[in-house]
Amino acid sequence: MAVEKGCRMLELIFWTLRPTFFPLALSAGLLASAHASAQTYPARDVGGWTVASSKDGLGCFVTRTYRGAGETTLLLGIDIDGGNHLSVLNANWSIKPKDRWKLTFKLSNGGYSNHPVVGMASDGKKGFVTNFDAKFPTHFAGSKALHIYRGDVPVEQLTLEGSGAAVAELRHCVGIQATKPATETRDKARSDRIPRDPFAPDARRKTRD
Repeated sequence: MAVEKGCRMLELIFWTLRPTFFPLALSAGLLASAHASAQTYPARDVGGWTVASSKDGLGCFVTRTYRGAGETTLLLGIDIDGGNHLSVLNANWSIKPKDRWKLTFKLSNGGYSNHPVVGMASDGKKGFVTNFDAKFPTHFAGSKALHIYRGDVPVEQLTLEGSGAAVAELRHCVGIQATKPATETRDKARSDRIPRDPFAPDARRKTRD
């Protein structure tokens, strides 16, 4: 249940943001599938985190939902090209989709001040999405907590217990995805969305053979 819920939420996040998100870096590799067991890398629980691969095989992610007011959900994804993506959502927040803010992220190992984020909403929760430099997953894995601030206002304080093992497994998942033949990855990513002949009268009803 926890694995499928995390996968469904990330899928909703991806499709909500894909048409509008600026190049701050939401990648197609973060698209998750509720049927993760059908993928080369099946979704699994690691140290309280869910680790799963994207549907199109271009990346993997870890996700965790915390008990408490609004039940904050945190998601960290890594693409096979090395890019990363962080989303944090809470049912009590009023941030609006596409809103732009600058937040400060403090980790036990490293930090990012006045970092740009974009507002989003998914599955009854609101929050933000952003990406970081290539060192962020390492800082994340080596930290015991993540504190987020809007100026002097605390946004969230989350424990990262188990993140080391989760990120290690996340990188293992990405490594598996990266070794797949490029043609196989492209076919899986495109075949269910692009018609064989997009100019045919019934193109919307046809899929590629």
